Amino acid sequence: MNQNQINNPLTPPLQKAGKEEAPSFAKGSNERKVKKVLICGATGFIGRNFTEQLSQRQDLEVHAVHYQRPSYPCPRIIWHQADLRNPEDVERVVTGMDIIIQAAATTSGAKDIVSRPYIHVTDNAIMNSYLFRAAFAHKVKHVIFFSCTVMYPSSSTALKESDFDANKPLHPRYFGVGNTKLYIEKMCEFYAGIAETKFTAIRHSNIYGAHDKFDLERSHVFGATITKVMTAQDKVVVWGTGEEERDLLHVDDLIRFVELVLQKQPEKYRLYNCGYGQAIPIKDLVTKIASHSGKTLKIEHDLSQPTIKTSLFLDCSLAKQELGWDVTVDLDRGIKKTLAWWQEHVGAGVSVE
Repeated sequence: MNQNQINNPLTPPLQKAGKEEAPSFAKGSNERKVKKVLICGATGFIGRNFTEQLSQRQDLEVHAVHYQRPSYPCPRIIWHQADLRNPEDVERVVTGMDIIIQAAATTSGAKDIVSRPYIHVTDNAIMNSYLFRAAFAHKVKHVIFFSCTVMYPSSSTALKESDFDANKPLHPRYFGVGNTKLYIEKMCEFYAGIAETKFTAIRHSNIYGAHDKFDLERSHVFGATITKVMTAQDKVVVWGTGEEERDLLHVDDLIRFVELVLQKQPEKYRLYNCGYGQAIPIKDLVTKIASHSGKTLKIEHDLSQPTIKTSLFLDCSLAKQELGWDVTVDLDRGIKKTLAWWQEHVGAGVSVE
């Protein structure tokens, strides 16, 4: 979506808590007024993509938050180390900001949702509570919160925002994470009702692309499938039947979505779907990735491994109507881009065609 290319940064030593590094462009007092954007979770998958791409915009002064992971070189970035579960740290990093892009979260794949569901609940509720309160207190202009789609039922038709029914139970394995996301969405709506701040909750589908998690313990379905295919010799093992379907959106389209939200959101609070708008069975995804990798692989299914047997895809007509947003990276192009990035950054020396 952005004409500029994503940087390929290296990793320096961890900074001490409370230390910030200001780039040269931000030090002068004669610079024209730009909007200050705070990206929380800047070392994670989504946050890093936002950091690297928004840093190239001359109208933004980008502040990036990291915690345990080290910061990385990226032009025109001001780094802050903070624990977003700590209210004093939250106050420090939010003060003076115009926009908050909240990409910090405890996330993982199907295995943790099954075996350790509690890890998605407490920390995520705490950090967003402190961030939203600080945004209210400091009159931040706009807060972006990334929700998810686990509150939606399995469906063979595209789901709109209004298709969530609070009177129907969530999938048992999604009970904790789903209700936590719903609570945070309501916090967005609450603060938008009492503050000058705009809030946006984005129910995005499965995001993939550069900097995704590709290890099999923590990755989502797309990253795990990339790694399985690219490290396979003659076969690839798929968890479950592979019949479950997923809506897969390239991270570049999510970034463009947020840029349009910041420009065009008409009301103080909006809840938007953001997805590819089509579903693909996991078994077909494996075949497609294998084909683009140039490999001929036998596909086997391990029915003993955890799988969440839901299928859904999103109707994004509200975003198209209000924001003029649409998908620009089709799935085949997105797969090719991600395979090329994986080859360079994760599995150098593995042939990708």
